[in-house]
Amino acid sequence: MKSDDAKKGIERAPHRALFKAIGYTDEEIRRPLIGIANAVNTAIPGHVHLDTLAQAVKAGIYMAGGTPVEFGTIGVCDGIAMNHTGMNYSLASRELIVDSIEVMAIGHALDAMVMIPNCDKIVPGMLMAAARLDLPTIFISGGPMLAGEHPEIPGRKIDLITVFEAVGTVKAGKMNADQLAAIEDAACPTCGSCAGMFTANSMNCLTEVIGMGLPGNGTIPAVFSARVRLAKQAGIQILDLWEKKLSARKIMTPEAFHNALTVDMALGCSTNTVLHLPAIAAEAGVALDLNMINAISERTPHICSLSPGGAHHIQDLNRAGGISAVLGALSAAGLIHADSLTVTGNTIAENTAGVFTLDPEVIRPLDHPYHPQGGLAVLYGNLAPEGCVVKQSAVLDGMLRHEGPARVFDSEETATEAIMQGRISKGDVIIVRYEGPMGGPGMREMLTPTSAIAGMGLDAHVALITDGRFSGGSRGAAIGHISPEAAQGGPIAIVNEGDRIAIDIPAKTVTLKVSDDEIDRRLAGWQAPEPKIRHGYMARYARQVSSASQGAVVR
Repeated sequence: MKSDDAKKGIERAPHRALFKAIGYTDEEIRRPLIGIANAVNTAIPGHVHLDTLAQAVKAGIYMAGGTPVEFGTIGVCDGIAMNHTGMNYSLASRELIVDSIEVMAIGHALDAMVMIPNCDKIVPGMLMAAARLDLPTIFISGGPMLAGEHPEIPGRKIDLITVFEAVGTVKAGKMNADQLAAIEDAACPTCGSCAGMFTANSMNCLTEVIGMGLPGNGTIPAVFSARVRLAKQAGIQILDLWEKKLSARKIMTPEAFHNALTVDMALGCSTNTVLHLPAIAAEAGVALDLNMINAISERTPHICSLSPGGAHHIQDLNRAGGISAVLGALSAAGLIHADSLTVTGNTIAENTAGVFTLDPEVIRPLDHPYHPQGGLAVLYGNLAPEGCVVKQSAVLDGMLRHEGPARVFDSEETATEAIMQGRISKGDVIIVRYEGPMGGPGMREMLTPTSAIAGMGLDAHVALITDGRFSGGSRGAAIGHISPEAAQGGPIAIVNEGDRIAIDIPAKTVTLKVSDDEIDRRLAGWQAPEPKIRHGYMARYARQVSSASQGAVVR
């Protein structure tokens, strides 16, 4: 076994002495060493309970004859980091997670891995690490938060996005501060990843689709005992994967990523999946470009309408049959590679045999979808030569095609201030630039301005375009990941106040209505601004990070 490099033979007596200093017995040292990358902390509501799952995983590993070796990883709560300097560090934390797990797994000669993530960058970071290490690996995520109950409207479910949008409603004079406080108290009633199909839950569901998590990993609520039982099963199953030498890259195949994109479209997942899936695929040695997204979206109906685009939440998807039911429905239509292997040791077809949709309103039949095409679309044009992304399932019909004057801002803060002060008019196209991976740095999420737009009732009239990105909770005509970004001298850098911008989501285009000669003239006179952060990790990150169109990976 791989761990023999650190424990077997006379020469390894000092190594065994150190294991014994930890408290391991000779019998435990002889067993396979199973790493547990546990992202528990008390900074993230989706992670505060992960120690409970880690204990269950350890129990499973011991039951199956292995020895658990636990270590920690970092994590940033995007909601708490939102709209201040902390958000610069969120996406960039993904690369630190990958590197730290690589260091721990190789430095301690671990035989296999159990990953315990839950929230936005932590899930893709651990998936990237799994692909890089190519050890037998299984995921057990922390699970989604339950939705809250609206304090004034019986039966109406609310979540974190309700709070963000309520801020805009207060600013518009349509709600008072006491009503906002009541919503604030009710919106997040349990631990877990925020209750809608935001980035964390998108990635947890797609982890299950790729085959790296047991059935139920994406949807069983955090507070359900079934989540603890699943963690024990994961601890048991990792020994089976180790014995069969079923490593991560044997599961994370091109077909597995095709399946992930297909389910992504069916669920209407976060636009952030367009950053993470290519980055994960690259670590697995799989080519995944943006053009695949439109091709898959065009043939995959949007069959689940979850918050922020719909009224349902992850607990509803779990009740309706979960990801297995979605996979079963798509497989029946020939849209899924059902022979793809999973961490169960079986194929998707075997895992989903006998699974049916239990609520056809939550998981609609393919011939009665919420939308005929998938949830995401990639747009191209002279404003985004390398592409940009929009969650088209969360765009109101009247904004699928829109043309208006550019309102140009060089930071999220100045754009948000203009929105909150009522300086944005119906028809405007808000441009927020120098917020990309390099220019931000760190490609901050724009949940505050998009929520303010929605809360003020402007989402039917105003678009927002940025080289930054959006929270999975953003809705409306929010177009992100403009590539090349402004800091790279992309065309978004030379948009002037009042320029006409045309958006045509069905045609997959976004156009700056300025002549090519004028664009060339402006670009010739453009000068890169000074970096916003000049010291520390983010300064290094800005120098090394790739374009959003390539997954914003550090090269």
